[in-house]
Amino acid sequence: MLSWLAFRQMDAPANRQKDHMNPRSDERIPTGVPGLDYVLLGGFVSEGFYLVQGDPGSGKTTVALQYVLGRLAAGESSLYITLTESRRDLENACASHGWSLDGIEICDLTLSAANLSGEPESSVFHPSETELGETTKAIFAAVDKAKPKHVVFDGLSEMRLLAGNPLIYRRQLLALKEFFAARHATVLLLDDRSSPFGSVLPESLVGGNIVLERTLPQYGRARRRMYVTKVRGSNFREGFHDYEIIQGGVVVHPRLVAAEHHEKFVRKLRPSGLANLDTMLFGGLTTGSTTLMLGPAGVGKSTITMQFCVTAMQAGDKVAVYMFDEVLDTLVERVEKLCLGKEGGLRAFMTEGMLHAQQVDPAEMTPGAFAHEVRRAVEAGAKVIVIDSLNGYLNAMPEERFLTTHLHELFSYLNQKGVTTLMVVAQHGMIVGGGGMAGDVDVSYLADTVLLFRYFEARGEIKQAISVFKKRTGEHERTLRQMTISSKGVTIGEPLREFRGVMTGVPQYEGLTSPIREQPKAEGASAS
Repeated sequence: MLSWLAFRQMDAPANRQKDHMNPRSDERIPTGVPGLDYVLLGGFVSEGFYLVQGDPGSGKTTVALQYVLGRLAAGESSLYITLTESRRDLENACASHGWSLDGIEICDLTLSAANLSGEPESSVFHPSETELGETTKAIFAAVDKAKPKHVVFDGLSEMRLLAGNPLIYRRQLLALKEFFAARHATVLLLDDRSSPFGSVLPESLVGGNIVLERTLPQYGRARRRMYVTKVRGSNFREGFHDYEIIQGGVVVHPRLVAAEHHEKFVRKLRPSGLANLDTMLFGGLTTGSTTLMLGPAGVGKSTITMQFCVTAMQAGDKVAVYMFDEVLDTLVERVEKLCLGKEGGLRAFMTEGMLHAQQVDPAEMTPGAFAHEVRRAVEAGAKVIVIDSLNGYLNAMPEERFLTTHLHELFSYLNQKGVTTLMVVAQHGMIVGGGGMAGDVDVSYLADTVLLFRYFEARGEIKQAISVFKKRTGEHERTLRQMTISSKGVTIGEPLREFRGVMTGVPQYEGLTSPIREQPKAEGASAS
């Protein structure tokens, strides 16, 4: 997961909104958080006054540390003022990510003069009349001494408690804002959202507001997401964006917007390498389209999917496969028979960098993280993307809302990139009549092409049939053909014209020729 930290910061759109009242509003400062610059269209606005809100454990301190460490690496001075986390706490946080505070000026106000041992705890004065003034003086003195270009103020909730009054708190916050603005510093305020003052919200006084949220599902790791409510003088990407706290810091997975990724490409047909299957598809699958492999468990959906992948890799195109239902070793063993003529089989394609196969644990990966993983594969050159299976993806996240909308955006992005997308969906039961989904979620409308797989019984044996249910991008056969999977590969037979009722699972023989025949030779052998 450390490779996520190498996330390429993308350029902001050319039509970024500008604040003509502030000539420096276009100057951007990298946040140091992978993905966050993309959400903020380039980073923090120079000399901005930002508020980062979140419950304890949401990653506010980690984001702030990444920011000041990034500025330190750029050779710019920073000051970290803390009223909640002691220096030792900050050092422990840095150590957990492999960082060091060396070179960063720390102003530790967690133990003020009024809280030292020996001081009387009772007083006729409110803390706003004593401690607040002393704390403010200490902050101003530390800033004037360090003269930093970047400041992190970790302790807005403590200042709210010291103020004790909404009016005093608001005036104190405005005083801090003017003080830092006069010194041309870019400021991050951290707030754990405790002890609110009713309708007095700090985001009304800042130039930018970032909210970090953390929730616990019924099963799996915590789900974290962030959103931006305002950035004065700049536009930003709205909506929720998933993020993670991993070894190495916070990583944001920006929400995928397909409309931002239009790309011109030449449509072509991607063959399967099986002559009769390509005949059914009038040449193969179209690039820039989504194909649904639909049928009961064990009928051969994944095998046909990998048949397209092997043929694509043999033609020099990269492939990325994301598995939700099986482990990598099972995939390698099952597909060996399809890699005819390739020494080393599927693992050889992986060693050569032609195949990226990843086992996905949905309990650990959020939908946003998965979409970003797919996007990275496409940017690395993948021309075929496989999701096997969609059932595992949907069923493993029952609490996630709008998953189908999320998938629609993902598939639209892949289609606009000219990628051939293959998704496997298992229907319930061994014998399924009709062509619709048997589960609770119907995703067939997302697919441009649907390959329908069926079991049927003939002569006391369970056999398999395949048909092309629809193909938006061109013509296709409407016949059903027998499919045979053996140790030699995959065979697609001639149309089952002598039978009626194959879709029901128990066909009736009506032809004059002999019943269903076995194919002696796998088509995959000739295709290789």
